[in-house]
Amino acid sequence: MKAYGLTIATRTYFGNRCVEEALKKERTIIGKKSLLITTGGALKRLGFVDEITGWLDAGVVCYDKVTANPDVVEIREAVRLGKEHGVSSVIGFGGGSAIDAAKAAAVGIVSDIDVEDYLLKGITPPENTLPIIAIPTTSGTGAELSRGAIISSREKKVKSGIRGEKVAPAVAIVDPTYTFSLPLDVTMEAGFDVFAHGAESYCSVNANPFSDMLSEKAIRIVGETLPRLSKNINDRDAREMMSFASHIMGYNVRDVGNCLPHRLQYPIGTATETSHGAGLIALYPAWMEHEQGVNRERVDRTLDWLGCKKAVSAGERIKEWLDNLNLSRTIMELGNTLTVQELTGSVTGNLKNDKLADEEGIIAKLYRESM
Repeated sequence: MKAYGLTIATRTYFGNRCVEEALKKERTIIGKKSLLITTGGALKRLGFVDEITGWLDAGVVCYDKVTANPDVVEIREAVRLGKEHGVSSVIGFGGGSAIDAAKAAAVGIVSDIDVEDYLLKGITPPENTLPIIAIPTTSGTGAELSRGAIISSREKKVKSGIRGEKVAPAVAIVDPTYTFSLPLDVTMEAGFDVFAHGAESYCSVNANPFSDMLSEKAIRIVGETLPRLSKNINDRDAREMMSFASHIMGYNVRDVGNCLPHRLQYPIGTATETSHGAGLIALYPAWMEHEQGVNRERVDRTLDWLGCKKAVSAGERIKEWLDNLNLSRTIMELGNTLTVQELTGSVTGNLKNDKLADEEGIIAKLYRESM
């Protein structure tokens, strides 16, 4: 059995309507004043933002201009607010974008280094990075546990991460009821991201017996519940199970990591301003087809757990599953205008977590076949 280590520094609360009690228990971490970072929009209209601020004994400063692919310009404004008001913690309330923006702001508020330098130069977040409290409202990213803040520099045409132990949230509060009002497209695309975390952590070079157990559980949940949600968006039991699957994949994202699709999606997201899940969906038939060549048993097992019908190849199996959920799309259908060469040149980060990365020219090949 492969040896492994497990580090879980984030305190977690999970359950319907658990947020108020959790925030009260975490008064010490939150401190006297907190910066609440959110995407605004529906969360404000539904009264959720006011609800959160009402539960905080501390003073609250709110930044609600975060976009689907948070840019360094947005982070700088959040940092300015945080410094101006002398906040002692940062709360990310929303999808992965809001949580990642909160992580980046928590770094920037205590530093004289511009947040873009952290992004482009790979600077390690400082030890005094502010405590981060993550409250996700989607089932997909696992950002409430990960050690990365994924942000963009549209000016530099880069989407990558500020990474380090200090950007892992101190507290994660996962309340599935926040996902009950999500529209179908967000639900399905974020749900596919849960599967992607399961599949990639299972196929990862760093996979271990503990992460394998979590991967199998999450993939089986997605295979059962995402088709249910495609037919009945109000299936609350399915919503709760997807929140659980998303959350446990946060442990794998944190300690095991992902494979090539996550790295290849970032340039697509920057170029098309589409969701992380949408880009992954476009890449997956090609990736699974080629990954099967270097990881056959694990890819086949993954697709069996998902409930894919038997077909000639892994790419065809996942494509048929996506077709049945009306999720299939190509990179060009997402609005891409970049060439394969331009996309390939924009890929950043460590690729060696995927056995497939050793194949010469594989990144360009995956982009080309996903067009």
